[in-house]
Amino acid sequence: MSPLQSIAAEPALEPALSTTARRPGHRLARLLCVLMLVGGLAVATVPSATADPPPARPIPNWFGRDQVPHYVGVPHTPNPAVGTTPPQHPYMADNGANLMHGDSYESGTHTASGPLGIDPKVRSSAFAPIGGLCAAMTFDSQGRIVTVCGSFQNFTLRLLDPVSLGQYAAKTLPQRSTTIQALLTLDLSKIFTDTSGGAYFYLDHLDRAVLVDAAQRFRVIRLDESGPGPVWVDDTVIPLASHLQERDCFSFPDNLFPSGRCDAITTVMPDWDGWYWWVSRLGIIGTIDPTTGEVRTIDLGEEIQNSIATAPDGVYILSDHAMYGFRRALDGTPEVVWREEYERATAPRPGQINLGSGTSPTLIGDDYVAIADGDDPINVVFMNRRPEFAGDRTLCTHPVFTAGRSATDNSLIGYGNSVVVENNYGYRDFLTLLFGGAVVGGLAKVDLVDDGGGLFHCETAWTSAERSPSTVPKLSTSNGLVYVYTKNRGPGLVDAWYFTAIDWHTGQTVYKVLTGTGWNYDNLWAPMTIGPDGTGYAGVFNGLVSVSDQP
Repeated sequence: MSPLQSIAAEPALEPALSTTARRPGHRLARLLCVLMLVGGLAVATVPSATADPPPARPIPNWFGRDQVPHYVGVPHTPNPAVGTTPPQHPYMADNGANLMHGDSYESGTHTASGPLGIDPKVRSSAFAPIGGLCAAMTFDSQGRIVTVCGSFQNFTLRLLDPVSLGQYAAKTLPQRSTTIQALLTLDLSKIFTDTSGGAYFYLDHLDRAVLVDAAQRFRVIRLDESGPGPVWVDDTVIPLASHLQERDCFSFPDNLFPSGRCDAITTVMPDWDGWYWWVSRLGIIGTIDPTTGEVRTIDLGEEIQNSIATAPDGVYILSDHAMYGFRRALDGTPEVVWREEYERATAPRPGQINLGSGTSPTLIGDDYVAIADGDDPINVVFMNRRPEFAGDRTLCTHPVFTAGRSATDNSLIGYGNSVVVENNYGYRDFLTLLFGGAVVGGLAKVDLVDDGGGLFHCETAWTSAERSPSTVPKLSTSNGLVYVYTKNRGPGLVDAWYFTAIDWHTGQTVYKVLTGTGWNYDNLWAPMTIGPDGTGYAGVFNGLVSVSDQP
């Protein structure tokens, strides 16, 4: 039992928090919301844990599967990427297996070699009649998948078999109030612009899931394997809602018409001394002492929608106005070391949640941090992150994609002195691309070039026309492939989704594997992930898909 357990007994559920967002106006969204309100509440209860995982329920396909190619391209010959792997965080599970973006540097890289496209096998698992998206995947020390999946009923912490995708154990987490609010107001955007509730969880060095749930409770959850099957149990629970200043939140049936603002905690990460850092959407930044459970906060006053990065030299947080380097003061209070503003958008655009950057900060080596800004077109921005640096931290800004048609709401891949950025312009949710639709798409690799004398410039190494509407892309450093999740237009009304591999060195598409057809296979902002055994995974609207090479 954690020493914090005695000072923070789990309270009754508090109302989850909500956020405001724009409202889609077409009839299909309204009809779907009604179906979800009825069907989502009828989801079967979570099966009990068993020694052997039950077989997965495959995700159903829509029409047109036989009208599209199931494989395009050729198998890949490994060609490793050149760069330095981020150091292993002492309080997190192994790099590549510990959180959505792969490691505490948010690098978007995996050292495991992902699928090469050799007679690929596709598997899938559906976790709800409607919805069930597994937003992030981690892997425990036994190679099992630990993931948080969201449906229109609730969020669920799951332990899955990495091959069959069958379930060993599950723990229900609180439902976000934005889900109920969206169904009652027929406004799905309230769900898909809310990054709170546990999606940004991480797996620690003891195989425990660490998250803040939709009731604003910090939780450390471990597996109890003393019985016939594993069961998730709380090690630590600390209420955090009292540390938020904006709490006029939607709740049913008590507060159906909130008039004020409502905050929500989005992310929690450990620093390299083991202290927990968390951030809220409206700019509260907090720390938790891992020994006493004491909470310290500051109010940044700026919106934060992305994950945070941690390194031996500090904690890095990106708001909708500026990039920050932080450290802990002697009493544990978050303290700003440096602040660097960047260009913001002047108006909302489809493909980003707010007017600021849509990326999490990506740390590169010992010196740099990279983001994409909110300009039009968006720019890749490299900054010097060293705490002791005293000059202009912005080393270069480099435009990518086309003005009026550029946006990204996903973290960059960062490796060597290069990043890969994806164009999400035009994508909102799983209704966006129905019946043959496609986004503008595109990816770009941008290099930071050292000109000497403290001067740098950026240049485009390659571009790709692949249309990856919303995925968090990943790089396998050992085989040199970038993995994305793509959808082209049609044919006709067919919606065909592909697990796609791009050469890190050249930007050429190597192969594409059909995962399925229809909105069930829409990626919906979830990441690509490479498992320790080389299997590739993608979270999708109805659950999870995997792609693996066959001997």
